[in-house]
Amino acid sequence: MKKNIHPKEYRFVVFKDMSNDIAFLSKSTVKTKDTIVWEDGKEYPLMKLEISNTSHPFFTGKMKLVDTAGRVDKFMSKYKSHIEKKTANKQ
Repeated sequence: MKKNIHPKEYRFVVFKDMSNDIAFLSKSTVKTKDTIVWEDGKEYPLMKLEISNTSHPFFTGKMKLVDTAGRVDKFMSKYKSHIEKKTANKQ
């Protein structure tokens, strides 16, 4: 393993999924501007996530994806004709 390539400034950071308000505490080197008071009463840096394992369709088993930036709608409108052809061929 190469020496001196891994960061040394690991610290506890709260990661919060903004789509369902689920948060978890983990060690990370991510740089954040926000902070939050965690369940233990201590203040930690806060990293806001758009999606995590608690809201991603692969992990939840639900096919609907909560999309805050409109990327899914943009994809669906762009490839609508291709998707319709593919589903028509399967029937």
